[in-house]
Amino acid sequence: MDLNSSPSNTIPVVSTFASLFNSLPSVNDSNSSSRKPIALWPGMYHSPVTDALWQARSQIFERLLDPPKDAPPQSELLTKTPSQSRTSLLYNFSSDYILREQYRDPWNEARIGKLLEDLDALAGTISVKHCSDEDSTTRPLLLVTASVDKIVLKKPISVDIDLKIVGTVIWVGRSSIEIQLEITQSKEESHDASESVALTANFIFVARDSKTGKAAPVNHLSPETEGEKFLFEEAEARYKLRKRTRGGDRKEFENGEVNRLEQLLAEGRIFCDMPALADRDSILLRDTRLENSLICQPQQRNIHGRIFGGFLMHRAFELAFSTAYAFAGLVPCFLEVDHVDFLRPVDVGDFLRLKSCVLYTELHNAEQPLINIEVVAHVTRPELRSSEVSNTFYFTFTVCPAARKNGFRIRNVVPATEEEARRILERMDAETLQSTR
Repeated sequence: MDLNSSPSNTIPVVSTFASLFNSLPSVNDSNSSSRKPIALWPGMYHSPVTDALWQARSQIFERLLDPPKDAPPQSELLTKTPSQSRTSLLYNFSSDYILREQYRDPWNEARIGKLLEDLDALAGTISVKHCSDEDSTTRPLLLVTASVDKIVLKKPISVDIDLKIVGTVIWVGRSSIEIQLEITQSKEESHDASESVALTANFIFVARDSKTGKAAPVNHLSPETEGEKFLFEEAEARYKLRKRTRGGDRKEFENGEVNRLEQLLAEGRIFCDMPALADRDSILLRDTRLENSLICQPQQRNIHGRIFGGFLMHRAFELAFSTAYAFAGLVPCFLEVDHVDFLRPVDVGDFLRLKSCVLYTELHNAEQPLINIEVVAHVTRPELRSSEVSNTFYFTFTVCPAARKNGFRIRNVVPATEEEARRILERMDAETLQSTR
């Protein structure tokens, strides 16, 4: 897609140290006594990107932090173009040493988890920008991440080269918005725009009335260029497909495919009943599990008081990466995040448990074996003896060819229970459906 943005819509990202001191009120600033610095705004998850976004769009976000009391909803919807919401972030990795160190991983590449966090923050800002009526007398909408359609890494992301994230609204429904984002990075000698795309992502946000909590209509979208019209039509087709398939996958699976289920369970039974005779190139799903837990803190909440969705994706990615690393015994290479639904909001004080496992592996391509990781986020309430699924994430990793030596191979993962077998088949079928779109 063509997401070129004008210079006025490009927001520079600086290190958190620099942004903190730059945002402190100046002694000579006449507004310093009435305006709190960005770094001290309450209810927000702070990072180099969120600080940059809130600084650039402070007037919009100040209304969300302190909405007008008893203000009416927006009475008339506007029609906006994709270019009006187009926003880009520029990471000056080549010159900002502190920023570079904040994003560097142990293998001198950019931390994908932090970039997933930044994608969600930018998508949220773009959705707010599209829905804004620029009228301080109406009450702002509550915009939340409903799902992530897909995130695909196309090439490794270096931490030594300047990087840009560009995003824009490509489709709107009655109360939903789809934002497409690209991470681009290229060396100076490269002039091919398509070769500079390192990662693509599609986020879907839904709008709620901040007073009633019900679905609220959003501003219309009028694509102008042929490229924008094409993206709008593609997004519309995805929306219709989601509506047709919602709730139908489970029924279709339960009506057949018993043989596939039995084949998966057969190898698992050998592990459970005759472990000495089990295939040494296989492993039980339950033996690949990892888990971590945390109490959600006030510092992790967004401007609406809920836990920032990008923070959840960041934590889920790092657990998935660790799971793939412990499973393969080599540094994994991230490939993509599959469709993610945000089923339940996560609040401050919630006891969050992230459980991961290698759901299955794909070994038919020896040059790129695939490790499919499932991470399930549970909101647990010990005092109520309850636990609900908030999010389920699916990550795909491989192992770099250069790291595979001395006959190294990835193990096959087999289920021990019918419930595990069903999860594997449902995920495989979902992957097949995704690939046919």
